[in-house]
Amino acid sequence: MSVRRRIAIIALGTRGDVQPYVALGVGLRDAGHAVRLITHENFAPLAAAHGLEAHVVRGDVQAVAESDEMRALLAKGNFLAITRRTAQEAKRAIQQWAEDGLAACRGVELIAAGIGGLFIGLALAEKMAVPFMQAHLVPFTPTGEFPGVLLPVALPRLGGGFNRLSHRFVRQVMWQGSRGADNLARRQVLDLPTAPLFGPFGGERLRRLPALYGFSPAVVSRPADWDGNTHVTGYWFLDSSADWTPPPALAAFLDDGPPPIYVGFGSMASRQPEETAALVLRALAETRQRAIMLSGWAGLRADQLPPSVLMVESVPHDWLFPRVSAVVHHGGAGTTAAGLRAGVPSILIPFFGDQAFWAERVRALGVGPEPIPRRKLTAERLAGAIRQAVTDGALRRRAVELGATIRAEDGVGRAAAIIDTLSL
Repeated sequence: MSVRRRIAIIALGTRGDVQPYVALGVGLRDAGHAVRLITHENFAPLAAAHGLEAHVVRGDVQAVAESDEMRALLAKGNFLAITRRTAQEAKRAIQQWAEDGLAACRGVELIAAGIGGLFIGLALAEKMAVPFMQAHLVPFTPTGEFPGVLLPVALPRLGGGFNRLSHRFVRQVMWQGSRGADNLARRQVLDLPTAPLFGPFGGERLRRLPALYGFSPAVVSRPADWDGNTHVTGYWFLDSSADWTPPPALAAFLDDGPPPIYVGFGSMASRQPEETAALVLRALAETRQRAIMLSGWAGLRADQLPPSVLMVESVPHDWLFPRVSAVVHHGGAGTTAAGLRAGVPSILIPFFGDQAFWAERVRALGVGPEPIPRRKLTAERLAGAIRQAVTDGALRRRAVELGATIRAEDGVGRAAAIIDTLSL
């Protein structure tokens, strides 16, 4: 079969940032396109496991995100401080990213990226003289319907004009923090003129092709003030292999009693780990709930856990979540999507960034209790949320209904169909 198009997808960040783009790449490959995933070395095995051609850029963003300095910043949740730190790291890595990205993009006809790869993707597309497509996991196009998703949800609700300005503010904070690194890559590697002072947002290259959003319209409905070139496709789920089998201890634990609670904060668990773990265990004991806890809790050993709690390493969310009674997590976009698709209530403990946005959506949709910001988390509050999640019949019915809606969507297929219509 002849190749339809040669497409490069830039996926930079942590596992949650990268995995949906692997799913998108698989869908595009199955539709007949030749796909290159440009990502970090630690995610090359993930791409290879799903039959994608991975091109590695040097540097490990996940290691940066889990550094002591970044953990401290993330615990405070200061968007500006986190952006400054991220910009410093990007400036150190940008020359390597530009060199590696340039080699990876040779011969491609389309470059796609979300927020993490936006600026380097635009520069590479300009250098290669190929179109660029936005493919985001969180709302990024300005709208009057809600504020910028990286701003604190506690900001006053001042209406459409303020909301639109807040999105532009978020864009400018990101751009101004990245502008030095972007210009460095343009001058030293790509031999391009510097980008405009206020960024690429009004440029033809960013506006020419449709923008794709990989989340469900049942979770975030498409704003009425987005133009017809902006599409909410549904989530880009990467499902586990059909022959995946659970470890014997996990299978035995699930068979040994009622469905447990899932508790996992990803890399967030390593911030104040002993305190957080003790707090979670008190809440579980108070509510008499069994639980599966995701590993990564520094300072907590499996032999310290009661028989009603099992600690596991990485388990595919699409396999595990339908088998639990509720999910407790930090509100990352990917984990939130997996919990909603499973049709079980979600208890969100947002730490920073877009996590508060997703937590608020879960609350507004009535499929989870009131979110508990990490800085306000107590055993008593968590116990109250767990009780509501496992006993509130109306909440559980809404979660089931939303899960069925999400499972009926085909976000990857919809995105691939839109790309198929492009005139490049």
